[in-house]
Amino acid sequence: MINTTAMTTLCLKLFGVILVLSVLLDYTTQVFPFNFADPQWQLTVVTSLVERGLVPLVGMALILIAYWMDSMAPTPAKETSLDLRLAVYILAVLLGLMFLLLVPLHLNNLNQAKTAAIQQIEQGAGHGKEQIQQVLLRLDALSKNPEVLSQQIAQQTQVLESGQLNGTPLSPQQLDSLKMERDQLKGLQQMAKNPVALQQKIEEIKTQLEKQVQERQDKAAGEATGQALKQGLRIGLSSLMLAVAYATVGALGLRTVLARRGASPQV
Repeated sequence: MINTTAMTTLCLKLFGVILVLSVLLDYTTQVFPFNFADPQWQLTVVTSLVERGLVPLVGMALILIAYWMDSMAPTPAKETSLDLRLAVYILAVLLGLMFLLLVPLHLNNLNQAKTAAIQQIEQGAGHGKEQIQQVLLRLDALSKNPEVLSQQIAQQTQVLESGQLNGTPLSPQQLDSLKMERDQLKGLQQMAKNPVALQQKIEEIKTQLEKQVQERQDKAAGEATGQALKQGLRIGLSSLMLAVAYATVGALGLRTVLARRGASPQV
């Protein structure tokens, strides 16, 4: 007759060992090839480790439950030289330490990534301001050359009427942008004979364009900061909770093992 309890505990131990070993193997493949100098590599690896960090804990729980069921059985299973509990406790302590160290590492990498993203945004804003200056110089040059200005307005009017540029249909957004530019050129054409009004118009266009660039920069910087905060809370808190869980299992388990060994000579 098959001992149902022994079969159940054996299956639990087997499933637990498979879960633990499969995740440790996955961790190894995630870490290699090793590129610790790359913050983006660190972010990817840490995220992967934390997202699968609960699986080894489940495997350890299955193993420990199996040993608890063995001890509670009416006829306890015969003890063997292979006891997985000590290995489980030591591994739990090591994983707890690893997840604890991942918290500041991940937050530091997120801060570096956010700083790099903001720098790229600022560089893009700088390019945008350079383009604004080019647009203003172009408008100024056109205002001083009425014939070229008239030709430019005629060309844009033709494109707006056809809805195509070089045979390629324009999107509604592109048409609106082109219409706005043509209206601005018409305004320049009307004010070309009034230098004061012309200068005011150019300053108005400059202010409008700079405001658009600043709004895009602020929006992009806010999104980068929000993404970093969201990622930091999700991965950072998860890693911290995993560290507490593994450390608790490991510490309590090792204390039980040491207490048992300390009491064994008195038996």
